[in-house]
Amino acid sequence: MSSSPSAPAAPTRPPLRISLTILHLAAIGVLGWVVVAILCALFALGLGTIILLGIGVFPLIALVYALFGIAWFETERIGGLYRLELPALRPVRQQEPGFPGFLRTMWWQFVDGSMWRAVSSFLITAVLGVIMLTFVQSFLWSAASGLALLFGGDLSALPEYTSIVGLFASLDTPLWGFLSALISLAVTVGIALLHRLITIPLATAGAKAQQLTRQAQASAQQRAGAVRAAEVERTRIERDLHDGVQPRLVSVGMTLGLAQQQIDADPEGAKALIAEAHTSTKSAITELRQLARGIHASVLDDRGLDAALSALAGRSHIPVVLDVRLQGRCSREAETAVYFAIAESLTNAAKHSRASECRVVVRLRDGNTLWARVEDNGIGGARVLPGGGLDGITNRIQAAGGTVRIDSPQGGPTSLEVSVPCAS
Repeated sequence: MSSSPSAPAAPTRPPLRISLTILHLAAIGVLGWVVVAILCALFALGLGTIILLGIGVFPLIALVYALFGIAWFETERIGGLYRLELPALRPVRQQEPGFPGFLRTMWWQFVDGSMWRAVSSFLITAVLGVIMLTFVQSFLWSAASGLALLFGGDLSALPEYTSIVGLFASLDTPLWGFLSALISLAVTVGIALLHRLITIPLATAGAKAQQLTRQAQASAQQRAGAVRAAEVERTRIERDLHDGVQPRLVSVGMTLGLAQQQIDADPEGAKALIAEAHTSTKSAITELRQLARGIHASVLDDRGLDAALSALAGRSHIPVVLDVRLQGRCSREAETAVYFAIAESLTNAAKHSRASECRVVVRLRDGNTLWARVEDNGIGGARVLPGGGLDGITNRIQAAGGTVRIDSPQGGPTSLEVSVPCAS
């Protein structure tokens, strides 16, 4: 699992971060209200001219773009300031053609929650910036007044400003001036900390919502993969039974019927037919065992993935170089998915690749991901086709919550990589 989007990417020094936050607040406290004034002007212009041949639509569209731009800037600012791994804010894509579809897209963009959370963060920063600038001025004036009083100066020489010192005219002493400066500085730092306390949840709320959306999509994809994998597996079993075991058993039945008819008139011929039926029966049993092994390899449960792959490599029609290094066992679902992905890859290589060798590498990565790579030196050109072997591999791995990467250029080689969480 990836780390939470709200987690800082690297430790930072608090004094430096607070100083940068104060600079951000000062800049947005000064310039932010210019941006707010422009937004208000666009809104008023659009609303005031909306009835005039629809001209007001264009200022309102500009307003939506301006809001998105502010939201994008605020997301990048918060991410850079606090070293947060936030997903980039992306505009809503147009789903319907034409100008009416464009207007509907603008509406969905206007009501987008992620955009408004970032805009709210910007407005809160602007308000906090103005308040903080007041206390910064108070700090500067108080420090200057304390120094002036300490050295026998006259406060009338300082610019007129109402600070904490000015609230208590009878306490115009150097000590009170420095105390006022200290209080103003403390409030300034407190506002910077308050900014962090408010804006980080606003910024990460959208990231968490996107993360939940991605998890829901991955879950839906996983369920769909499980359904498709089950359907492909059912079709394969039906095909193997219909094309292999069923005709052989029908042949056994017919052979035994002929032997029954000839047992009195031609005992030797009947014996030969019975022997033929016996041979066909053993072949059918072998095919049934192979089919059962294709449904589930019992050695996988008994001795683990290493032993199961060793047995699989021993039955392969192509020489297999096996490199399995596992420090422990994974979940049954993960091992089964990887096993059948490798088995199907070797089967495909034997049927289509014209390869003379396959290499299988299996590792346990990060203690929680089962990773495997199958590579052959064949002619390449493998493609994922509905109902095909690679499609079955993809569905089975996705059903286990894993990922698949296939690389098969024309001329080869073909490689397949799968990664499955051990706790799937």
